[in-house]
Formats: sequence, C-alpha cells, structure tokens
Amino acid sequence: MKVRPGIVVLDKNKILLLKYNYNGHDVFALPGGNPDDGETLEAALTRELKEELGVTVRVGNLILAGEIIISGKRETTLHCIFEGEIISGELRVNPGETTTLGFVWTNLGKIPYLNMYPNVGPFIKEIFPGRRFPANPYVGQINQKWF
Repeated sequence: MKVRPGIVVLDKNKILLLKYNYNGHDVFALPGGNPDDGETLEAALTRELKEELGVTVRVGNLILAGEIIISGKRETTLHCIFEGEIISGELRVNPGETTTLGFVWTNLGKIPYLNMYPNVGPFIKEIFPGRRFPANPYVGQINQKWF
C-alpha cells in the first residue's frame, strides 16, 4: 500500500488546488506528493510544496484518511490529508518538479462538484470553513472516479 499525504491550504473560504488534465478532463488535487524512503508525511509535504510551488508550509492536524482501492495494475493508496498554512514564499509552479498545469484558489462550496483525485471534496466541505474536525478522521474507502 502506498501512502500519499495531501494538505488543505485555505485563504478565507478558498482552497488551494492543483489543476491537471487527464484524457481531456480537468482534474484537481490537493497539493502533496509521495514520501521518499525514511521521510515522514509532514516532511514529505514540506519538501513537495517547497519543490513544486516554492512555498514553506506549516503542517497541522491530520483531518482525513482514506483508501483508494483499485483492482488490477494500480495499487491501493492511503491518502492522509492534513490542514496547513503557507508561512513564507510566493506561489509559483516549478515545471521541473510537477506536471500540474497550474494552481487555482477555488471556493470551498464548489469542491464537491469538481473532478478531484483523491475524491475528498465532499469531506473537506463538511470540515471547513468552520473547522468541524471529525473525532475519527478515517473515512474508509474513497469512492474515486477515473478519467
């Protein structure tokens, strides 16, 4: 099982998302990435956001965890989503480190309706902006649409 951390960064009621295009479909993702061997999830998020977007982040609480299970060639991935904030730097995409088309600040109310990987928009909309953290952040299997 792979483990992939992601981070929710808010500016008022807008959330930072990365935009991709797969098979002609716009797909959005939380910033994050894959940990290197021996790297904590917090360290992976800090490194990935610095490398890909040029910002330093403070990683806060784990707010959501769930698996995407796909039979066949793809392996199971446990997505661990943290809250966080940008503490320094200016957002800029480093094309040498990411395949994203760019970043967007999207209204929280719209994220349940976006094509997202992982498909966590409905969960995040319930948590923010009121910061209503679940007692147990584990949501089980995430229902993922593929593009």
